[in-house]
Amino acid sequence: MFTVSKLAQRCGLSRGTLLYYESRGLLKPASRSDANYRRYGEKDLHRLQQICIYRDAGLRLGDIRAILDRPENDAASVLQRRLLELGAEIETLRGHQQAILRLLQHKDSFRRTKVITKEKWVSIMKASGFSEEAMHRWHVEFEHSAPDEHQEFLEFLHIPREEIGSIREWSRKNPTAR
Repeated sequence: MFTVSKLAQRCGLSRGTLLYYESRGLLKPASRSDANYRRYGEKDLHRLQQICIYRDAGLRLGDIRAILDRPENDAASVLQRRLLELGAEIETLRGHQQAILRLLQHKDSFRRTKVITKEKWVSIMKASGFSEEAMHRWHVEFEHSAPDEHQEFLEFLHIPREEIGSIREWSRKNPTAR
């Protein structure tokens, strides 16, 4: 007999995945221990191995359950249908790939235009009641909470690289401004 963890481990799955399969009706414990723990047998191991084979082939859980629960179902027809679906998905992805390649060939036309400048942003902040000190605290908090987004925002304002470096360095070194 296997516990949930041991059975999952035998098939290279997480315990959570196995329990998810159980919740979806794909697997059922053979019995329960006196302490009400799930116990699985060799038959369950074999069924889980079949589930894994079908999942690796890209079948949906509902299709797997249909194949395993109804032997009269023709597994070949389910597999054939999924093969056709995968072919259509691959064609869609190829179309996406081609569209991205076309966009990349014309990447210069997609560069950001100067919509807002540092000067315009500062004037908006001042008009909103932000003092120099408040704007400094804003940068410190932005750098602390979301450094990557802070960098991206400063680049969006088209601030020169050296100045961005200075702003971010100052923001990291002055946590008291928070």
